Amino acid sequence: MAEPIEVPGRDADANKPEETMWQGRFVTAKRRGRWEYASRSRGIRAAAIIAIDEEDHVILVSQYRVPLGRICLEIPAGLIGDDEGKSGESAEDAAARELEEETGYRAARMENLGEFYSSPGMVSESFTLMRAHGLEKVGDGGGTESEDIVVHRVPRTQLAEFVARWRAMGHGVDVRIAMLMASHAMISGE
Repeated sequence: MAEPIEVPGRDADANKPEETMWQGRFVTAKRRGRWEYASRSRGIRAAAIIAIDEEDHVILVSQYRVPLGRICLEIPAGLIGDDEGKSGESAEDAAARELEEETGYRAARMENLGEFYSSPGMVSESFTLMRAHGLEKVGDGGGTESEDIVVHRVPRTQLAEFVARWRAMGHGVDVRIAMLMASHAMISGE
């Protein structure tokens, strides 16, 4: 039997009113007591996709990220329901759409691995982590007209070396890449 999990008490500011300091189309700056943080506007969420092909290659993308001021290596990801007429879009549908749009790969099936938070002390945004199964190359990828995405197909056994070379060039690396390097439990097997 597993040990019980001890849960700490709530922060003193948890019950204070939430104040919107600024709101844009995609991001809202908020304050609750002494805490300042950002959230997605309009309740938009994100989906991120772990895509590993039948030859054990990880499908990654890179693109220039203005907040970082540099190119960043990432797993494919995108917003859920952000396009016109897609307000009720599921995480699975958004992940399938984003995977094909960004990488040119279509998945036979998407597996939902759960909700995760990448920076919970500063951003309230969560992302649904999806695992793409049965990949088929159907296009070039590269994103939409407003995106300049480069697709990378990296042998999983060489991912750490690829990331090290990427960092040596001065580029950024999304935290979700660390999941691929550190844990095979979530992504093993078809």
